[in-house]
Amino acid sequence: MKDSGIAHTEVRAVPVRHYGRYAAAVVVLALFGAIVYAFARGEINWGAIPDYLFDDRIMEGVRETLVLTVLSMLIGVGGGTVLAVMRLSRNPVTSSVAWFYIWFFRGTPVYVQLLVWFNLGLVFDYINLPPVYQDEWSDFMTPFLTALLGLGLNEAAYMAEICRAGLLAVDEGQTEAAHALGMRHGATLRRIVIPQAMRVIVPPTGNEVINMLKTTSLVAAVQYYELLRYAQDIGQTSGSPVEMLFLAAVWYLILTSLLSVGQFYLERYYARGAIRNLPPTPWQKVKATLSTLRRPEVPR
Repeated sequence: MKDSGIAHTEVRAVPVRHYGRYAAAVVVLALFGAIVYAFARGEINWGAIPDYLFDDRIMEGVRETLVLTVLSMLIGVGGGTVLAVMRLSRNPVTSSVAWFYIWFFRGTPVYVQLLVWFNLGLVFDYINLPPVYQDEWSDFMTPFLTALLGLGLNEAAYMAEICRAGLLAVDEGQTEAAHALGMRHGATLRRIVIPQAMRVIVPPTGNEVINMLKTTSLVAAVQYYELLRYAQDIGQTSGSPVEMLFLAAVWYLILTSLLSVGQFYLERYYARGAIRNLPPTPWQKVKATLSTLRRPEVPR
C-alpha cells in the first residue's frame, strides 16, 4: 500500500475552561463559610443538642409525629381516592360534592382548619349520634382527634387531585377493552386502571408524606404533644429554647431523609413496566464511582 505522504498528527482534546463556574463556586463557599462562622460565634450551647437528642420526651415526640403522619396519610389517601372517583363520575351530584370539598379544603389554610376543629366546642355543646354515640363535645374532640381530622381531611383534598391525575393518565382504550370483556367498572378500576395509575400517583404521594411529616408541627396549636411541642417544653425548662429548635430540626431532617430513601425505591418499583433501564440505586452509584477510581490506566 502506497504512502499518501500525509503526516498523521495526534489530536489532543483540550477541555474548555468554565471560569464562571469557578467564580460561582467561590462565592457559594464564601457565603456558606460566613454563615457557619456567624453561628459558631453566636451564643449557642451546641452541647445541649446531643445531650437531649435521645431524651425520653424527644423520642416520645418522634413516635407521636410518625403515628400522626401515618394515620393522617391513610385518611388522606383513602379519602382522596374516593373523591377522585367521585370527581370523575358522570353523576352530577357526586361530582359536584367532590369538587366543593376539594375547593373548600384546598382554599383554606390547614392551620385555620385545625383551629376551627379545636374551637367547635363553642358552637356545639354535645355530639349526638343516636344510638351509637353521645357525649360532650369537649370530651369527644380531643387534641389527637383534632389533629387527625385537621390534617387528614385537608390531605384528602390534595390527594384527590393527585389520584385524579393518575387515573386520567391511563389510556381510555384499556378501560373500554375491559368493559368489552364484561368486566364491571369497579373491577376495571381495581385491576386495570389503578395499578397503572400508581406510576403517576406514587412520586407526588411521596412528597405529600414528607410534607405531612413537617406539617404535623402545626398541631402544637391545638395542645397536641408531638416532636416540636416536646422540644419547646424542654427548651423552656432547660434554658435552651433555640438549641431545642435546632434539635427538632435535626430529627425532622433524619425522618425526611429516611422517607426520601423509601420514596426512591417505591418509585423505582413502579417504574419497572415503564422504562427499560431502572435508575441506579445509591449503592450502585457508589460502586460505579469506586470502580471508576480503581480503573487501571490504558497504555498509550
